[in-house]
Amino acid sequence: MITEPAPAKFNMFLSVLGRRADGFHLLELVTNVLHGWPSLQDELSAEVAPSLSLAIEGPESKGLEADDSNLVIKAWRALEREAAKPLPAKLSLLKRIPSGAGLGGGSSDAAAALRIGNSLYQLGLPDSTLLRLAAELGSDVPLFILGGTVMGLDLGQRVFPLKDIPLPPMLIACPGLHVSTPSVYKALTQEDISQNAPCPPLGIGEAPPWHNGLTNAALRVCPALAQVRDALASLGGTPLLCGSGSSWAAKFGTDAERDNALHQLRTLRPEWGFHAPQ
Repeated sequence: MITEPAPAKFNMFLSVLGRRADGFHLLELVTNVLHGWPSLQDELSAEVAPSLSLAIEGPESKGLEADDSNLVIKAWRALEREAAKPLPAKLSLLKRIPSGAGLGGGSSDAAAALRIGNSLYQLGLPDSTLLRLAAELGSDVPLFILGGTVMGLDLGQRVFPLKDIPLPPMLIACPGLHVSTPSVYKALTQEDISQNAPCPPLGIGEAPPWHNGLTNAALRVCPALAQVRDALASLGGTPLLCGSGSSWAAKFGTDAERDNALHQLRTLRPEWGFHAPQ
C-alpha cells in the first residue's frame, strides 16, 4: 500500500477579470498549497486489488459519496483511459478538509489520485500529462500537481510555478457553512468585476495584495459569512475569504498575536473549526 498526502490550498490573491461568452469567468490567482497544515490535509491510500473501490472515512467524510461522482474515481478513470487499460485498486480516503469551504479539498484528492495511480502502476506518465488530465477534471486540480506557490490564469487551470511565497502568521476559520461555488459566480455583477485588477508585478518571493474578488458575491449568497469576517477582525486579524467561501483566513502581525486570537476564538466560537500551521 502507498499513501499520498492531499493538502488544502489558500488563494492569497484572486481577481475576477471578466466573463467569457460561455459564462465562465477569467481569473488571475496566486495560490499556496498548504504544506505543513496537518489538520487541513487529506490522505489517499491505494493498493492493487481485483477491482476498483473507494472507501471514505475521517472527520469530514459525512455526506460524501464513494461512487463515480467522486473526483477521486473520476481521476482514476482518467488514468485508465490514458493508460488504455484497467487499473484495479482499493482506494481509501481520509478526509480532514471540509467540503464547500473554499480550500480545494476535492481537487486536491483528485490530484493525489493521479499521482498515486501513476506510481502504483508504474505508468511513467510525465507531469505534463498529469497536468493535462488534471485540467480536464477541474480548474483547481492542476495547481495541486505543481504544489508550492502557483499562479493560475484563465479559469485557473493554466498554472505556472512561482518561487515559494511564505505565508504571514495566519489562521483559517471554518464555520461549517456550505457555500456553492457556482452560486457565487452566478451572483457576480459587472460592478464586482470592475473592482478587480490584475496582480501587480511581483519580486522574487514577494507576496501579492491580500485580495479576493469573490467576496462581495459570496456575502450576498451567504450573509452569515460576515460573522466570521467580523470575529477575525475584532481580534486584530486581517480577514480574507478562502476561494468562494465559506472559510476565512486572517493574517496577523506576529505568531504570538495569531496564537492569542486562536485561543480566544476557540472559546468564543467553539462550534467553528480553526486551523493553523504546525
